[in-house]
Amino acid sequence: ALIDTVSARYNIDTTRIYCTGMSNGGFMSYHLACFLGNRIAAIASVTGTMAHFYFGTCTPPKPTPVMQIHGTLDATVPYIGNLAFVPVDTLVKFWVNFNNCSPTPIYNLLPDIAPADGCVAEHFVYPSGTNQSSVELYKIIGGGHSWPGAPVNINITNMDFSASKEIWRFFSQYKL
Repeated sequence: ALIDTVSARYNIDTTRIYCTGMSNGGFMSYHLACFLGNRIAAIASVTGTMAHFYFGTCTPPKPTPVMQIHGTLDATVPYIGNLAFVPVDTLVKFWVNFNNCSPTPIYNLLPDIAPADGCVAEHFVYPSGTNQSSVELYKIIGGGHSWPGAPVNINITNMDFSASKEIWRFFSQYKL
């Protein structure tokens, strides 16, 4: 309904609708990819994953480019999952398989330009999926429940890259 309302009131490119969010917003992004993916060009989740129940019922209508950004020391939404939340690696593997991406990622350790932040970032890119889709993971080793590059350090916040800039770089490649 929100997409329909905004589209009716404003001149938007409906082939370039994206969803991103942190924590619950990341959960929402995955939900949209699973159940409204025919209207969403790509998603990015920062510190969010999926509840086991929704993961078990996820039926994406098409391959959807996915970016996940998550700290390994996130105590709110644990990287390794828990009774309620799917582990990040399981979720990434699901999308790599569903999108038919290369199972072997291109790996890059980001330069530790802010050593005082107490964490480092690894970047994994799973390319060559159906319809040129890809899956990207920024694994923040030692990072907490926070938005990398944010001006406010609310936890253990990685300052080696800007999540906002990387999400836009990722989104701008894709359209329906």
